[in-house]
Amino acid sequence: MSLILLSIKGISYSQTQNGAYALVLNEVGGNRTIPIVIGAFEAQAIAIAMEKEITPPRPLTHDLFKNFADSFHIQLKKVLIHKLVDGVFYSSIVCERDGIEQAIDARTSDAIALALRFSAPIFTYPNILDKAGVHLNTNRNSDEDELADDVLMPLQENENQEAEETTTSVYAKHSIVELYESLDNAIQQEDYEKAAHIRDEISKREDQNLSNA
Repeated sequence: MSLILLSIKGISYSQTQNGAYALVLNEVGGNRTIPIVIGAFEAQAIAIAMEKEITPPRPLTHDLFKNFADSFHIQLKKVLIHKLVDGVFYSSIVCERDGIEQAIDARTSDAIALALRFSAPIFTYPNILDKAGVHLNTNRNSDEDELADDVLMPLQENENQEAEETTTSVYAKHSIVELYESLDNAIQQEDYEKAAHIRDEISKREDQNLSNA
């Protein structure tokens, strides 16, 4: 059976499921998206790998796995989401050492966290995408963030947006120097959720400066 390549769209907090996050995967070359509900720790592990500007002062579990694999010349070749049962996705990581490949069962969130660290592709089967895929509305003019909102709408409530706006307004009062200092402190304290909010404010400031230049 042919495989379909997926890319990572992003992560959003779910107000409908306490402590859960939505990991969104895109069909490469298509308009279907798979939302996967994951926990807070799993979301943090994936978000840290996506945020290249955030480097933990100590290796996290998935970073330790990567360091271990590199030390013993083990490559993670790909991640395969191969089964969907009662809303639960089952995945495997395909590793290679000395020309021998081995598929190892893994939770989907762990598999994707590792795929990011190894720069490995993520695949699934057409029948899984047919069952779980959400079609994006491509008939209107939208940027990628708006398309992501279409997918995440069932998992979000207005109060989530209000919470994000409140967080953003707090950091909006800080100077760019203070923001960078706060970012460094958050990383040292391993408060990666706070670091992500600060990084978002820094990126917004830098985009505004470019627009005004």
